[in-house]
Amino acid sequence: MNEKHTHGDGSSATKRIKKAGRHVSQSEGLIFEKSVAGKRGIELPPLDVPAVDPAKALGAEFARAGVEGFPEVSEIEVIRHFTRLSTWNYAIDLGMYPLGSCTMKYNPRVNEFVARLEGLATEHPLQPDEVSQGCLRIIHDLQKCLLEITGMDAASLEPVAGAQGELTGLLLIRAYLESKGDARKKVLIPDSAHGTNPASVVIAGYEVQNIKSNERGQIDIAHFREFVTGDVAALMITNPSTLGVYEENIAEIAEILHSRGALLYMDGANMNALAGVTRPGDFGVDVMHLNLHKTFSTPHGGGGPGAGPVMIKKILEPFLPVPIVTEANGRYALDFNRPQSIGRVRAYCGNFGVLLRALAYTLAYGPVIRQATEDAVLNANYIRKHLEDVFDLPYNLPSMHEVVFSDARQKKHGVNTMDIAKRLIDYGFHPYTTAFPLIVPGALMIEPTESESREECDLFIDAMRSIAAEAETNPELVKTAPHSTRVGRLDEVAAARRPVLRWQPKQNLDAQKHLGPHEKTLVVPTA
Repeated sequence: MNEKHTHGDGSSATKRIKKAGRHVSQSEGLIFEKSVAGKRGIELPPLDVPAVDPAKALGAEFARAGVEGFPEVSEIEVIRHFTRLSTWNYAIDLGMYPLGSCTMKYNPRVNEFVARLEGLATEHPLQPDEVSQGCLRIIHDLQKCLLEITGMDAASLEPVAGAQGELTGLLLIRAYLESKGDARKKVLIPDSAHGTNPASVVIAGYEVQNIKSNERGQIDIAHFREFVTGDVAALMITNPSTLGVYEENIAEIAEILHSRGALLYMDGANMNALAGVTRPGDFGVDVMHLNLHKTFSTPHGGGGPGAGPVMIKKILEPFLPVPIVTEANGRYALDFNRPQSIGRVRAYCGNFGVLLRALAYTLAYGPVIRQATEDAVLNANYIRKHLEDVFDLPYNLPSMHEVVFSDARQKKHGVNTMDIAKRLIDYGFHPYTTAFPLIVPGALMIEPTESESREECDLFIDAMRSIAAEAETNPELVKTAPHSTRVGRLDEVAAARRPVLRWQPKQNLDAQKHLGPHEKTLVVPTA
């Protein structure tokens, strides 16, 4: 049998787990522990200008002779230390990130190349417009691309995160309704929406009214009509939802809202399932945000960087944040003269490096960006098809860019989604998203993106099938995973409730005995 496509006996998964064990395995200590007084990693040449006393030049209160506790190490110790640490990290350059809702796709190297070009990476945001024409054109051209992809009329690229884009969009809705003397009080949010939506609504000054999904994971149109009263400012919907399914009645939902003076906000974080296939502006969306660090490819592991531009219909255009980039006769400028603007939401024009990378990605695909979307949807459905006989599928509508299973079958053997995710680490994969969306108990949320080849998807499928088999025949193996990592399973409850955040020398560990077993495991032991 072809080892790459077993989907049954786990031989491919076994191959992957063996591969995952090949790494540098030094038990690396802290850089401070390597310090020896007098060691130097670099020697500076003699001064070729007159020496200056820092205390006299800066003032005694701003000068110090050295940095207390600063490590003194050689060049090779620095290089080896950080190189060894780098081998401990998982990265998209090593393998799949199946994190559902995160869209952790591969980031082409050309994006990084253009982001480092002289004249782009080196420009100052406070330069006059006349010497910033190239940078302003990049913002303007990206805006045009995104407007075409989404079918919207105007945009602000200022917000630097999805949640900031949400807040900006809601403030635009508020400003628009208040300008008509009709502020309203509530924003409706389905229970299948992204978790940041309710927080953005509250910060924008609205009340949240939750709408439960029906048994198909959709908005119940009959009940929805009852919710849309004169107090409702907008519906804030994630489409496709966090269930990975498309809202089938989205156009009718938009019509209901508009007929009663409310607007439709779409969380566009899952645009990786729609780009090039359908445009939100064409099915009634009034305002939306995009996550450029997701759909349009920018490295965003570890919390940044990001960009969450807001795309709007023309009725909201007067209220856009300042400044906006304008173009006339081939010249670009920043327009601050906008009396109805909600003001700034971010310094300068947003996160320029992310905008630049997103434009490089978009231009590389051009009109065939639809191919990326279709590949992402294909990969998700390929994984779904090969796992739905061993994992429970609570919502059986066609999957879009991600598929959401539950741990219902494995729970019968005492194994839950977190156990499965940790066991997946032993097979050389980053875990999927666990326990989200909240409306699926024990959720396994899997999004392969368009980056992954069939071979990589097959390896992931074999690993998941192997773990499903282990849950039945040897559940304790799964419940105690991971087994191949440098640090074993941590007590997450204790880590959340009583974290030990301060470095403790090994000789001080005995003094921690009174904390109890959970707390002791959280102290960082050193040589």
